[in-house]
Amino acid sequence: MKMSTDLQRYSLNGETMGTRYTALFYAETGADTDKISHGLARAVARVDQQMSTWKPGSDLNRLNAAPEQEWVSVPKELAMVLSAALRISQQSSGAFDIAVGDLVDAWGFGSGEQTVTEQVLDTMPPRARLSASAALVVDPQHHQVRKRAPLNLNLNGIAKGFGVDELARCLEGFGICRYLVGIDGEMRARGVKPDAQPWVVAIEKPCRGVREVMGVMELSNAAIATSGDYRHWVDVRGQSYAHTMNPATGAPLCNSLAAVTVVAASCMLADAWATALMVLGETEGPRLAQERGMDALFVLRDGEQFKEISIVGGQLQAQIETR
Repeated sequence: MKMSTDLQRYSLNGETMGTRYTALFYAETGADTDKISHGLARAVARVDQQMSTWKPGSDLNRLNAAPEQEWVSVPKELAMVLSAALRISQQSSGAFDIAVGDLVDAWGFGSGEQTVTEQVLDTMPPRARLSASAALVVDPQHHQVRKRAPLNLNLNGIAKGFGVDELARCLEGFGICRYLVGIDGEMRARGVKPDAQPWVVAIEKPCRGVREVMGVMELSNAAIATSGDYRHWVDVRGQSYAHTMNPATGAPLCNSLAAVTVVAASCMLADAWATALMVLGETEGPRLAQERGMDALFVLRDGEQFKEISIVGGQLQAQIETR
């Protein structure tokens, strides 16, 4: 039997979802990297084809275009993600809502060519919003979905995390149990390195226009995801609007949070909860994270500085001021 120190380090990557996926893992020397690489590419391509709003023929866009009150057959993975989205929406009192596709498009963050200008801002009518929880019925057992009303669904807050989980499932299908996989900043790890050291993941400082590490986190048998206001935004009338929508106001977020990082059992859950806590804000977000026994890091803007609120296992840790 080979010792774990005989394992070889492999690194594979490719394009997906407008960014790149990565897979670092340890396996025996001579592993079939071509076969593994093709498996990883197929795994993320399947998620993208099902859940992208940018692909006209995706299963999600087909569902968005389907008539109301009609059962629509969808792939099992999409049904699973839709069910999880509705569950997290209920658990977060609606802070996580996938029925914001029209808002994402209207503010210029979607797949269309809409650009937010002062004129566009002036003509955005206030309207009562119908949540996905209220208007979407999912039958995960039979992989069917029915809309009670017109909905424009957007899975940007959960699909990437699910894609990371699919990368993990792919590697495990090849018998690989020491890995770190990711899509952009969403990561999932299993096991430890052959030297018994955990995987180390960088936490990015939420500064616009630059990439700077704020800290690192050790990860093993868990996933991590971050939602923030520093990657995608628009400036109108001297006001900066981030890409995350607040379902309660029908507009982009407006709170002092710069970023929220969540560690969870799966990257799908970490991804969705990072978005939900970001929407809830600097007071309700930490409160709910404590109630649910979560691991979460909240980074607040405080003038030119940042303040960190760390919650581990639902317990509030010391608040830290950082520059």
